[in-house]
Amino acid sequence: IRHRNIRDNPRLHLVALCDPGRSQAITGLGVPTYDRWEDLVDADLEAVFVCTPNYLIPEVAVRALGKGRHVFCEKPPGRNLADVLRIRAAEMANQHCKLIFGFNHRHHPGITDAKAIIDSGSLGRILTLRGMYGKGGGYDYHTSWRNDPAVGGGGILLDQGVHMLDLFRFFVGDFTEVVGMRGVTAFNVTVEDNAMVLLRTAQGQMAQLHSSATSWKHSFRLEIGCEKGYVAISGLLSKTGSYGRETLVVGRRPAMGERMAVGNPREETTYYDTDNSWDIEVGHLVECISERKAVEMGSSLDAIRVMEIIDRVYQEPIMMHSLQATAQHAERSNGP
Repeated sequence: IRHRNIRDNPRLHLVALCDPGRSQAITGLGVPTYDRWEDLVDADLEAVFVCTPNYLIPEVAVRALGKGRHVFCEKPPGRNLADVLRIRAAEMANQHCKLIFGFNHRHHPGITDAKAIIDSGSLGRILTLRGMYGKGGGYDYHTSWRNDPAVGGGGILLDQGVHMLDLFRFFVGDFTEVVGMRGVTAFNVTVEDNAMVLLRTAQGQMAQLHSSATSWKHSFRLEIGCEKGYVAISGLLSKTGSYGRETLVVGRRPAMGERMAVGNPREETTYYDTDNSWDIEVGHLVECISERKAVEMGSSLDAIRVMEIIDRVYQEPIMMHSLQATAQHAERSNGP
């Protein structure tokens, strides 16, 4: 995807690649390839796209910023808050460099339209947010590097929930209260496969997140309740299409005289079939570099704030289900 973004942006030109273990596959792209990421970062280039597993993100980003490179980092922005703070320190020491983290969900069409409607004031102040982001972990889910704490740093909350938490902040800003719980409920892993998080802003706006690897059906839904109505974004345009068609529903609180509509207001539904979010955020990086503008979307401060929330939840003990008890229950259920 990032190769396509670079190819399609007239201001960008691919000059080198590093993908250890896949050198033959990337040689056909017609640019120099490196076996060591350090050699690529040290080469003659202006910007680096970091698309690595989480444990390497701070290593590559810090070295690249130290070499004077602009940096685009995938999410999550590291394994933990300390990783992001390291990157932030390197950014502050090289302030001529632009740094963006890939929170592309902010640029999905359903999200941007919902933000524009709410910002117009037509629905009044935001009161509540409720987000559900889940996927169906396959039978080999436990073998993924994402569930190795040394490589990924956390479970489904860090892997997917980070996007929904960033969207919460996109709509209402920072939270002053965070309460969360995690569980290993179905898989033989040491990181959470389910997480619940409750949050509240200083203005009293409340948010609720369920991040799950046991949805079995890939699911995305964000509901935003306001004084004069609501918006709901469901589905997500993705490469596989498994999250369903992206849809925005806008409902408005019935007027005083609309007694028959109480509890069942009229709604407007918009469907989306094109996702330009990846290109938009890369375009934002190019704009910030060429026009020497401050990063407005996916900044290091955005990354720090969302990782502070996750860090707070990760300080709580994780509840582990008993695999032995589960096996015994299955045996009893199946009978002799």
